[in-house]
Amino acid sequence: MASSDPQAILLVDGYNVIGAWPSLLQIRDHHGLEEARRELVTSLIDYSAYQNFDTHIVFDSQYQDTPGTREVITGNLMVCYTDYRQTADTYIEKTCAQYRKDIRKFVQRLIVATSDRAQQLTVVGYGAEWMSAHKLRAEVDLAGLRVRRKQQSQRKRQPSGRFLANSLDPVARQQLAKLRMGRHEKS
Repeated sequence: MASSDPQAILLVDGYNVIGAWPSLLQIRDHHGLEEARRELVTSLIDYSAYQNFDTHIVFDSQYQDTPGTREVITGNLMVCYTDYRQTADTYIEKTCAQYRKDIRKFVQRLIVATSDRAQQLTVVGYGAEWMSAHKLRAEVDLAGLRVRRKQQSQRKRQPSGRFLANSLDPVARQQLAKLRMGRHEKS
């Protein structure tokens, strides 16, 4: 999907989503927070490309004495770590407030994925759309299923070999074999 502009900006409250997805909670509990973050990013790479979303996964760095950073993962996905003493909620709210005054709002949606009820009310108040963490999980799974089905149907339509004859139906193949052997019937 090579559209010039993403159809939506998706802001994902990273730690909120990790806490809401059972698979990510299990990874966090057994392998650590870094691995859970990595798995969330991996889950959203294909989804963002499939949906043509400009996705920003936002993680709190409020207790780290470092400036905020942005890491571009793909053309559709970026990981944002907030500034010192800034929460992901504050970052998302600020982005929504800025977007409210942005002309892009007329042609591009802004969606916030979080299960934080207070955050939901705030972002909707700014005119953004809201998606729960569970809804995001379902959307990611559905997009993955659609991609797999499309790939399977494309594989079925592809010829089984590199020769043209392999893509022909059996009757046509049989007639070609007769022609090759010089056994064609004259009318």
